Amino acid sequence: MASHTTNLHFVLFPLMAQGHMIPMVDMARILAQRGAMVTIITSPVNANRFRSVVDRAIEADLKIQILELQLPLAEVGLPEGCENFDLLPSSAHAVNMILAMNMLEEPAENMLKVLCPPPSCIISDGCFPWTNDVAKRLNIPRVVFYGPGCFAFLCVHIVTSTNILDEIDSDSEYFVMPGLPDQIEVTKPQASTWGRGDTKESTQVFERMVEAEKDALGIVVNSFEELEPKYVKELSKVKAKRVWCVGPVSLCNKSFQDRAERGNKIAINMQDCLKWLDAKESGSVIYVCLGSLSYASTEQAIELGLGLESSNIPFLWFIRQPSEEFEEWLFKEGYEERIKGKGLMVRGWAPQILILSHQAIGGFVTHCGWNSSLEGISAGIPMVTWPQFGEQFLNERFIINVLKIGVRIGMEVPVIFNKLDESKEIMKRDDIKQAIEGLMKNDEEGEARRKRCMEFAVMAKSAMEEGGSSQRNMTSMIQAIIEELAKKKTPV
Repeated sequence: MASHTTNLHFVLFPLMAQGHMIPMVDMARILAQRGAMVTIITSPVNANRFRSVVDRAIEADLKIQILELQLPLAEVGLPEGCENFDLLPSSAHAVNMILAMNMLEEPAENMLKVLCPPPSCIISDGCFPWTNDVAKRLNIPRVVFYGPGCFAFLCVHIVTSTNILDEIDSDSEYFVMPGLPDQIEVTKPQASTWGRGDTKESTQVFERMVEAEKDALGIVVNSFEELEPKYVKELSKVKAKRVWCVGPVSLCNKSFQDRAERGNKIAINMQDCLKWLDAKESGSVIYVCLGSLSYASTEQAIELGLGLESSNIPFLWFIRQPSEEFEEWLFKEGYEERIKGKGLMVRGWAPQILILSHQAIGGFVTHCGWNSSLEGISAGIPMVTWPQFGEQFLNERFIINVLKIGVRIGMEVPVIFNKLDESKEIMKRDDIKQAIEGLMKNDEEGEARRKRCMEFAVMAKSAMEEGGSSQRNMTSMIQAIIEELAKKKTPV
């Protein structure tokens, strides 16, 4: 098997968003560890974010390279350097980013034509449907990757392929999602913020994605079968496709450096942060991080800060880009001085898997992005769920209702990604305090939740080990590609 793999050349096209890019880079390393050659194609700014991780992989004799494509930013009205969704001037510019991504088809194809050795397989994010046309023209098998897990992906399939939402008038009433193995209740907006979207451009991309997916050899998912067995089966059935769960891919990061630098440069001296955690009791700290794309208004950030302060729980709070008004409030109130010892606030990127694996962490306040959710699960950490947009409300249902390892903060109304800064729903400090204290309680319910978390963490690690389900699925995917190449009479 390995000897066949060494002749394969995988070309990966990750979406320019951290939640999609990070697992794709992990996947690239896992494929290279199997002996395959891997090329990651992205733009210069994104390439720089994970270059150090790839350089270390190359030093370890893995055959990985990064090739850069220039995004046509000026042509779509974006400033220079805005090459990732988290760098956009505002979330309303997401449409411009989609237009820029769609213009990569021709330069990408020209790049693939001269690649040596020629590509054996394209693994592309579902949001690049044009890679399907390129794959067909160049006669290369294509596997599609999406950000979410099988549960959310199945929910999205149900609402976008049926007229279930047309039959529901109310935006606030809960209904039972049909066609699921478990009874899951959602509101109409919660069920529909991932998929077609609200703009003409996003709808067009979604429709092209659905069409392009039909030609794919299969779907690769960052999840593991033991976590959502019924949903893997059901998704494979409704898509009439092979679904390979190959995760949690984050577990391929073994060294301190790889875990610290996964995704971006870290915010502060990590040693200071770890030293602070080292001084805390085991399982006593709540870690707060609302993702790379989440938006918190000044009012919401203040409520979160006061909610954390009023709880009797030590906390580590990563805040991506505090507004000037919020910084002013912090200074005027002497907030950071007040919380000294009990809380630590860090501005910028969080080395999340490093923090979650620290013995002092006992809970995680998360926006329910799939990467964060899966990283929390892999570390055996119960979660306070605070979804905002996309499929995050569906992930919340999975954490709360299916896995039973979390406590809801009480967010009801999703925001549309390109209107993040118009979010009206504010979680109040008392709700935040209550959810955090509820999660960290040592009562019977809390103990049962923690026990379930630890069981899933053990399953996650087993899945990625020799002979584990994710490892077998990776072998199965590689085998399917070899068979497809033989059918196409392309020498492997």
